[in-house]
Amino acid sequence: MNLQDQRLMVNLIRARRWAALATQGPDGPEASWVAYVPESDCGGFLLHLSTLSAHTRNLLADPRAGLAIGEPERDGEDPQTLARVTVQGEIALIPRDRVDYRSAALRYQERLPDAVPRFEFGDFLLLRLTPIRIRFIGGFARAYTLDYDGLRAAAQCTS
Repeated sequence: MNLQDQRLMVNLIRARRWAALATQGPDGPEASWVAYVPESDCGGFLLHLSTLSAHTRNLLADPRAGLAIGEPERDGEDPQTLARVTVQGEIALIPRDRVDYRSAALRYQERLPDAVPRFEFGDFLLLRLTPIRIRFIGGFARAYTLDYDGLRAAAQCTS
């Protein structure tokens, strides 16, 4: 993966705030939309989700998940040429009493300030998706598969 495509991938991850979340529901795969915040090294993706939502209950039952992030469509452009990335990984709860909760919550709130009041709601959980397999499509005939270390290295090269 060349430096230009590494930059494109990491910039896409960092520029967007809304992704499709894939979870395993009781009747099979389910998809929904969620806000996310990447950690600075892309070693984790923070999600702040309500336990009232089916996707959160799915994640608590089966922590395997995927995020799909894509470039916005532009009129007249072939959507097959847009950059997109899928991140497969595992979800872990960040308990409120854990030492890294505060820094993760602050990172999330800085990126998504409208979410601040929801941190007071008892049904919301702060979760971290740790990437295992990343698939990046940089456009037509530019596809790459990375692991956790590969994504972190790309994030480091583009900082």
